[in-house]
Amino acid sequence: MPSRHSFRALVAVIGGVLIASANCLGADAPVREVRILHVMSYHSPWRWTDLQFEGFQDELKALKPVYEVFQMDTKRNSSREQKERKAREARVLIERWKPNLVYTTDDDAQDYVARHYVNTALPIVFSGVNNDPALYGFAGSSNVTGVLEHEHFAASVALVRRIVPSARRIALVFDDARMWDPVRARIAEEMRLVPDMRIVATDVILTFADYKRRILEYQSSADMIGTIGIFNLKDEGGRNVPYQDVQKWTVENSRLPDFAFWVDRVHYGTLAAVTVSEREQGRAAGRLARAILAEGTPPSALVMAPTAKGTPVVSLARARKLGLRLDADLLLGAEVIQRFEWDRP
Repeated sequence: MPSRHSFRALVAVIGGVLIASANCLGADAPVREVRILHVMSYHSPWRWTDLQFEGFQDELKALKPVYEVFQMDTKRNSSREQKERKAREARVLIERWKPNLVYTTDDDAQDYVARHYVNTALPIVFSGVNNDPALYGFAGSSNVTGVLEHEHFAASVALVRRIVPSARRIALVFDDARMWDPVRARIAEEMRLVPDMRIVATDVILTFADYKRRILEYQSSADMIGTIGIFNLKDEGGRNVPYQDVQKWTVENSRLPDFAFWVDRVHYGTLAAVTVSEREQGRAAGRLARAILAEGTPPSALVMAPTAKGTPVVSLARARKLGLRLDADLLLGAEVIQRFEWDRP
C-alpha cells in the first residue's frame, strides 16, 4: 500500500501536468479541447484561402482542435466601411467563443482584426502577409508570429522569358489596395536579377473600364504584363468586378504573355507564374501554432519569415491561344494547366 507521502507526490505530479497543459492551451481553455478561430481576409471557396487553411490543419491533426471559420470577404467587399463592419463581427466572435489561438490569413485580417490583440494573452499566428509585420504592431510583440508572403517576381519573369525570349518590356498592373505597396518595393529590388528587362508601366488602376483601355495600350508599348492587383476594379455601379471576369476579358482581348504569382490566376488564363505555395504557407503557420499549443513555446520566440518554395505553373490553354510553343523541358518541370477554368465541365 503506498504511503501518504507517495500519494501526495503523485497528486502533485498530476496537478503539474494539468497546469502545464492549461498553460499551453490558454488559461481559460479546457484541457480536453483546443479551440482555433480562423479569420480569413477573403472568402471560400477560393484556392488561395482554402489551401492555406488545409495546410494549417494538416500540421495540427494530432491536437484534434475544434475550428471556427470567419470570412471577411474583402475581395468582394473592399470599402473601409465594409471591412470595419466585418472586423467588428470577428472581434465579437473572439470575445464570445474565447479561442485558444487565432489563425489570421492575408493582410486585411491583420489590419482590421489581429492588430487589436497585440500584446494580449491571445496567441495569434498569421500567413499570407505581404506587408511588413511592423505595420500592424507585430514586430517585437509577445503574442503574434506568422508567415510572410513574398512573391517570386524574377523567377516569374524568367519563366515568361523561356516561352517568349524576345520579351524585354514589362507593364505592371495594380489596384488601389495598400497591400501592393511592399510588393512594388520588392519588385523594384528584384529587377537587379533581370538586368536586361525594364519596367515601362507601373499603373494603379481603379476601374474595369480603365483597365481595358490600359491593356489595349500595352499591346504596342510592352512585351509582357504582370496582372498583380486586379480585385478592386470597379464597374459602372461602383461594385468590384470579380477577378475571374477581369481575367477572362484579358484572355479574349490581350495578345501579350502575362504573369502573376498565384496558381489560381493560371487556372483563369494567366500564362505563367512561379507561385507562392498556399499550402506551404498554411503548413508553416500550422507548425508555429503547434509549437505554441503543444510545446508551450511563446510566440515571441518564433521567427516571422517567408516561405521559400515556389512552383512554376503554365497555362497550356493560354499558350495555344497566343500561338506560343512550350518546349518539353519546360512542360516536364512545371505544373501544366490544360484548360481555362471556365471551360471545365
